[in-house]
Amino acid sequence: MKHSILIILIVFSLGPISAHEGGHGTLLKQWTIQPTNEIIAGDFIKVENDQVWLMQGNHTAKAYLISDFSVADQKYITTRNELIHALNSSSTNTLFLNYNTALILMGFLFLIFSIFQLTKQRKLVHLSYGFLGIGLLVFVSCKNTTTSKKPTLNLPQNDVSFMQSLFEKFKGVKTHSDENYLYISSNGLPDHNMMVGITNWQQQVPINQNYSGTNSWAIPTHPKMAVHPLSTKTNLLKGAIAVAVNGIPIFNPLNNRGEDANAIGELDHWGGHCGRADDYHYHLPPLHLQEQVGAGNPIAYAVDGFPVYGETTATLDKYLGTMNADGSYQYHTIKNYPYFIAAMRGEVQLDPKTKAPENQVYPQPRTQELRPALRPLRGAEIVGFKKTNTNSYALTYQLDAKEYIINYSWDSEDTYTYQFVNSEGTSTIETYKPRHK
Repeated sequence: MKHSILIILIVFSLGPISAHEGGHGTLLKQWTIQPTNEIIAGDFIKVENDQVWLMQGNHTAKAYLISDFSVADQKYITTRNELIHALNSSSTNTLFLNYNTALILMGFLFLIFSIFQLTKQRKLVHLSYGFLGIGLLVFVSCKNTTTSKKPTLNLPQNDVSFMQSLFEKFKGVKTHSDENYLYISSNGLPDHNMMVGITNWQQQVPINQNYSGTNSWAIPTHPKMAVHPLSTKTNLLKGAIAVAVNGIPIFNPLNNRGEDANAIGELDHWGGHCGRADDYHYHLPPLHLQEQVGAGNPIAYAVDGFPVYGETTATLDKYLGTMNADGSYQYHTIKNYPYFIAAMRGEVQLDPKTKAPENQVYPQPRTQELRPALRPLRGAEIVGFKKTNTNSYALTYQLDAKEYIINYSWDSEDTYTYQFVNSEGTSTIETYKPRHK
């Protein structure tokens, strides 16, 4: 028995050995912090939740937002972080292989020891060592077989033709694609009525937007599951998180102040309103589009590539989605906050110029700057909105039991004319040209 104990100790001494990369250098890397161009010194530690941790010269760790670094430093950080993850993955695999190797070696040693003892002493008791060795070899073999058969999650590619058929049902919406994205072009104006029902209004009115060419919306056609889904409660309060099949962007149900836009009266009867650039967008899933796309079809696609469907009786996960039998994933809508997409289940790239919670997915189309951003008109309620001619609209609102009208239009040279008619019938006129075309 003492021989077997000695063998076990020797074998385990050959077990998993780990090592780590790097050490303590005498020179610290110099980093450039924007926008002040301040130079700081420190060793890179890790990236976590958009924060970069550096070890300073006094051996204290400090975190900085990744968006605060120069473009060159951000590229270095990304490359270094990917390398560390690769090394960690490699180390895990190496430890697993070393552990299996030790068990196999132990199994063979027990077999050899059993045969040696049987040859020398011819006692059946020594067969137990042989059975133990065979047992170890069988265990490793079964373990490897189980591991090799472990299923992997392969997400199917989006059906681009199907996606195009949904978007192109709507007048003025066009699509094209490449190897990675489906691009959606529109003028940012839906074919349904707008603005009526808003009681918390920032005096913005919907105008056309140039969502075309390189400024189109982009939906990934090869979605990937995120390791750490991005909560829409603490992220993405800027920019779109999905695009409706009529080419209108859908923003976070929370406004950029973290308030439920629907609950505080900022949205019209269709779940939308205008942003500071007079850009119309939804903050709620546009369930009214279900009739036009047909039952069982998506009403939108999230910017991570997964489709958004209407309400369902199926059990939803904590992200408000379901996994299908073919491995695909889809979001659904519920009646109350968070309404849809509780977290971005797929991988997305964040705009490095933005910070949580007012960060956004990158890239995002640009809106054109026209009128200056205005303040909420307290007590006002929008009661009417209509298209009066080509590129011409009239918005009616009530304030203190009086009625006011904004007539506005634009021409082929992108000159925008606004006529503000007060309750007495007198009016003023303002004209604007986009600051950036």
